Amino acid sequence: MSQDICTQSIGVFDSGFGGLSILRGIVKELPAYDFVYLGDTARVPYGTRSSDVVYEFTRQSVEFLLKKECGLVILACNTASSDALRRIQREYLPRYFPDRSVLGVLIPAAEEAAAKSCNKRIGVLATTGTVRSGAFVREVSKLDPEAKVFQSACPLLVPLVEAGEENSPAAEYFLKQYLKPLLAEDIDTLILGCTHYGFLEQAIREIVGSGVHIVSESRIIGGKLREYLDRHPERAQMLGTRGMRTFYSTDLTEHFSMLGKRFFEEEIAVEKVDL
Repeated sequence: MSQDICTQSIGVFDSGFGGLSILRGIVKELPAYDFVYLGDTARVPYGTRSSDVVYEFTRQSVEFLLKKECGLVILACNTASSDALRRIQREYLPRYFPDRSVLGVLIPAAEEAAAKSCNKRIGVLATTGTVRSGAFVREVSKLDPEAKVFQSACPLLVPLVEAGEENSPAAEYFLKQYLKPLLAEDIDTLILGCTHYGFLEQAIREIVGSGVHIVSESRIIGGKLREYLDRHPERAQMLGTRGMRTFYSTDLTEHFSMLGKRFFEEEIAVEKVDL
């Protein structure tokens, strides 16, 4: 199913709103490209669901974006990247969309952490699903077999961020609880393994101090995507460069628009869709 040259968009998918911060970072790095964003807000959160359910929800969302003529899709959701990306790349794409690509955000974050850590002791804050998958442990170990990865599941952080409470006493309390076991392991690098957690970076910095390098996906994915397109000019030449932005949500478009302004730092118009 090939498309005419320079007509495809870059799709960005997340289970909710956090992926808008990833898209914001990508747009800053690659402003000319056309983007289509999908937030599956009707079924958020993914982090507490089984791997099979996460895969099916992610497959449906990816299929929606591919049918919207996205030549490249970014899974801006760590749970989807950990539980569904491999199956989509190995099983779904070759059968239905062999000329398209789907990438995740988890591996670039693991690469950044492995490169930055000096003592090879890396912490991860992530959802229950991402921690359960062991994906960060697996990917960092591939890059540096000597590195030790310590994880902390943080089920309450996403609701706090979406409620605008990232600077509240409640957020500070739970962050201290989630970070305590990681700091006890003498980590020198911390991966914020959920797209929402970038909004907590300042609060996290105050707790971990200046001696811990923080890896925030919203700051690195844009550069990583540029590198990918430089390595794959055949993919880049298929992408439209009209600077278009289109936003879809599976529920609560008014709420999406409100949070979208905070996460994307611009006013956005959202269309509700069914998957």
